Amino acid sequence: GPSNSEGAGKISLLKKVPALKDGDFTLAECTAILLYLSRKYNTPDHWYPSDIKKRAQVDEYLSWHHANIRANAPKTMWIKVLIPLFTGQPLPSEKLQEVMEGLSTSLKQFEERFLQDKAFIIGSEISLADLVAIVELMQPVGVGCDIFEDRPRLMEWRRRVEEAVGKELFFQAHEMILNIKELSNIQIDPQLKEHLAPMLMKMLK
Repeated sequence: GPSNSEGAGKISLLKKVPALKDGDFTLAECTAILLYLSRKYNTPDHWYPSDIKKRAQVDEYLSWHHANIRANAPKTMWIKVLIPLFTGQPLPSEKLQEVMEGLSTSLKQFEERFLQDKAFIIGSEISLADLVAIVELMQPVGVGCDIFEDRPRLMEWRRRVEEAVGKELFFQAHEMILNIKELSNIQIDPQLKEHLAPMLMKMLK
């Protein structure tokens, strides 16, 4: 149901997604949820390595990610599709350009600081760091901003992530994001529009 409902508040005090309910245990924040699931289900070591230094490298990326890649990449989707859908008004092109400039800076740091000449963020095997990064970076692609096109190193990394996950599963996981433009054709409940529009506009100030 809606994330701002009373029921959602029992799972996440912040009433935001994602949130996890596992029996009588609840947890919010995507990174915490991923780490919890990897530990609970004893996933293969490469996802969140037992080696203390490799694990610290995953943690380092996850800490950096929120204020950099996540701070910019999803905004492309909000600017081009979601905010116009809920407000009925397109945003000025300068707003997208501003976000793309910030994202470009983050991508340069991502390549130079984290990816370097490695196959994946922490070395030769895929980890949670790569999963968290790729999900965010597919969002601009879904709204027509191909951030991989002129970045061969980033493109090769994406190809390796696709292969490591399995191409079919990769595109299944990103199906909604890659078809996000189709949302432009749906009818939104007027009350929901009235409720969400001010919050969405505030996100980009």
